[in-house]
Amino acid sequence: MGKRPNFLVIVADDMGFSDLGSFGGEITTPHLDALALNGLRLTNFHSAPACAPTRAMLLSGTDHHIAGLGTHVEVLHPTQRGKPGYEGYLNERVATLPELLRDAGYLTLMSGKWHLGHTIETSPHARGFDRSFALLPGAANHYASSPKAGTGFPAQDTLYTEDDRFVELPEDFYSSDGFTTKLLQYLEEREDDRPFFAYLAFSAPHWPLQAPDDLIAKYKGRYDAGPEALRAERLERLKALGLCPKDIRPHPIIAKNKPWDEMNEEERARSARAMEVYAAMVERLDWNVGRVVDYLRKTGELENTLILFMSDNGAEGALIEAVPVFGPYLMDFIERHYDNSLENIGRPNSYVWYGPRWAQAATAPSRLYKTYTSEGGIRVVAFAHWPKLVPEPAIGHAFSTVMDVMPTLLDLAGATHPAPDYKGRKVVPPMGRSLLPWIEGRAESVHPADAVTGWEFFGRRGIRKGDWKAIWIPAPEGTGEWQLYDVAKDPGETEDLAAALPARLAEMLTLWDEYVEKTGVVLVNIQT
Repeated sequence: MGKRPNFLVIVADDMGFSDLGSFGGEITTPHLDALALNGLRLTNFHSAPACAPTRAMLLSGTDHHIAGLGTHVEVLHPTQRGKPGYEGYLNERVATLPELLRDAGYLTLMSGKWHLGHTIETSPHARGFDRSFALLPGAANHYASSPKAGTGFPAQDTLYTEDDRFVELPEDFYSSDGFTTKLLQYLEEREDDRPFFAYLAFSAPHWPLQAPDDLIAKYKGRYDAGPEALRAERLERLKALGLCPKDIRPHPIIAKNKPWDEMNEEERARSARAMEVYAAMVERLDWNVGRVVDYLRKTGELENTLILFMSDNGAEGALIEAVPVFGPYLMDFIERHYDNSLENIGRPNSYVWYGPRWAQAATAPSRLYKTYTSEGGIRVVAFAHWPKLVPEPAIGHAFSTVMDVMPTLLDLAGATHPAPDYKGRKVVPPMGRSLLPWIEGRAESVHPADAVTGWEFFGRRGIRKGDWKAIWIPAPEGTGEWQLYDVAKDPGETEDLAAALPARLAEMLTLWDEYVEKTGVVLVNIQT
């Protein structure tokens, strides 16, 4: 392939599977669509059920319970505290992707959400990035108007770092714009011709839903038919695009909040407004991706840059106000510090989310959404663009995971993982596999048929071998018992085969126990 490629890895935060136009959505996303429709769209790419675990897997190539993010540090249970894999930051058991690429001669750059450590010692600067601008925690206002110290949330001056120091934000900061501007600055300041690894980690469209007024206005009225109608529209487009089978059985919607036809006029208006803001956030993210692509095109580097785009989990469908661990406190905080009147929703001093029904419009035909081990929580939008590797537009249905990214990029960079030793410490090897043999047609799949992949988050469980998958989700969203699915024939997880195939289920539960032992899972059921 000649000169080693540059790598641009773009991660969206809580984006739904069908939000992009190229994946069945109605949101205006021309820049991402141009890349996806001229690249390899992945229909069976899997993350962890939530953001920090996925980012840990992306940068370590291994399971998040091994890498230090067994759960979100914000909800660490006393029985998990102090246990290996629950440090709350990328631990010393892993060598990170930027560390290894920097060792291999790459310039390593990051701008965006980190969520893998809240201190300078655990920041991107400490884990292999030559330059970095980072939001350390999992969420913040998208504008610079974050609450100050004393209001109960972290002060702004402890949220963001640049390299090895905390920094304040400029007054005109908006997350997607600011992260992109900083990455472009780093690219423009390069002083040599080293290939680069750039990690652009958006915090959009994670709540609070906030976007520029002019973009929100573009979507006024678009969602007045409600989430169930949007779900049906997107499913038809997914079928037409060849991204899901035409005879697929979508999983029924599971939600505690009112369906559209039971809402009053004001409730519908507020709900539709939240979705309008969400769409505007996605469009603004797309516009910023276009800025980076334009830069690479002008510098002549686009043709030698592998662009990988993905979401960090399924769409966010939680009723945040009902989450016991912080919902009541959060609602009181919002009441005191924000203005969520209808006309103000989406502005810097508003703080809203869109809930389970809009989320399931975006995860359909899959079951549920973020934090769940069902497909709606872990099967995410993803594509790769690099004409040297993918010369013709393609759709790939092979099972793959975010842990496969590290082995793939190391493969393309001509680098190898150093396990079991790295700079005087013991490190684990990646659990993922390179995508290259499959993409290049040298292998029929990314993973062998007997490969086993597990998931666990908030006590929700999943184990997969080949096309068989068993999941355990507590009531009311699940049954509180193990369920078994053939996800090749039933990707919507609609027909539980546990009773019909007890031997198969028993095999899967043995594999689950082995996964727990291998990764150090400490089970705690957290209600959300």
